[in-house]
Amino acid sequence: MTTNTSQLLARQTKLAEALKSAGLDALALNPGPSLVYLSGLPFHLMERPVIGIFRAEGEPLLVIPELESAKLGAVEYPLQAYTYGEDPSTWADVFYTAFSGKGLTKIGVENNQMRLLEFRILQAALPETVVEDAGQVVAGLRMFKDESEIANMQKAAEIAEAALRDTVAQIKIGMTEKQVTAVLLQQLLQHGSEGELPFQPIVSTGPNGANPHAVPSERVLASGDLLVIDFGASYEGYFSDITRTFAVGRPSPEQERVYNTVLAANQAGRETGKPGVTCSTVDEAAREVIEDVGYGKYFTHRTGHGLGMEAHEEPYIRGGNPMVLAPGMSFTIEPGIYIPDQFGVRIEDDVYITADGLTSLTTYPRELQIIGV
Repeated sequence: MTTNTSQLLARQTKLAEALKSAGLDALALNPGPSLVYLSGLPFHLMERPVIGIFRAEGEPLLVIPELESAKLGAVEYPLQAYTYGEDPSTWADVFYTAFSGKGLTKIGVENNQMRLLEFRILQAALPETVVEDAGQVVAGLRMFKDESEIANMQKAAEIAEAALRDTVAQIKIGMTEKQVTAVLLQQLLQHGSEGELPFQPIVSTGPNGANPHAVPSERVLASGDLLVIDFGASYEGYFSDITRTFAVGRPSPEQERVYNTVLAANQAGRETGKPGVTCSTVDEAAREVIEDVGYGKYFTHRTGHGLGMEAHEEPYIRGGNPMVLAPGMSFTIEPGIYIPDQFGVRIEDDVYITADGLTSLTTYPRELQIIGV
């Protein structure tokens, strides 16, 4: 991932302002998307703890293993970095030295990201410090994408769509869900996706498609099946997430009716999204289409979720969410109908809010395509 120093400094400045508004002295992060977003430094979760602290006042603090120290050579902004060796008995002293005496009386963490290992080390180094959830503080920054972030997501979408086109061309009746998945993974890498995908692809046929999060199995594609393919690509640390449903051979009248209903719901969601509209309103627009045809009870999940450095992040396009859409927000529109023991249909697109409307990053044809024959 390439992020220039001015971008990182701008993000750190915005975070400092947000921390002050929230009454927090700092934000503590372990390896994950937010640490990369603010530092530009990629680390992965392992048995060696990593903690970065971004302060409302003062330079960021970072404690890492010595074996990761080469990454510090790319840092061109003020940073107080500390390293430790392989002897775990020395680690506590290094974290204490790094964090104590820095005026950290009240800090925030991301509840859905902070690991118990780093949390306990943080508590030991700062036993008197109050720790609160600052997930919304971070989300308030990351959910507004700048032009470079949107460009990375656009590229991730293009990679995914190219991979899907070449995968579909190879699908034949008699292939298993796992075999289709293997082709898709190969195509993703060949078309330029980074190895860290947003999630393992969902490839489901026939009754398996009625499970929105089905795991690819040995089930064989047969004529009359609907095939759901839900996957994404990664580019410069940003993700795409697209779903298309295909007919293996000629679809039945009910399959066509369900598909066209989901297609109309997808269109309604995309047409409704714009600045000033709530997340709930977008969900309601898509859901109403499905309910009006009588399939409401088979639409079992929200209409969409935020997308960026994570496959699921703010904003969440669900009923009852009063969050107002604003330029820079990116998310999915993915209505679906899932009829138990029969089949499922989902059509998912990646979109972002512009100054006066909504733009779709994904453009793969949405009309029902017959494959495998």
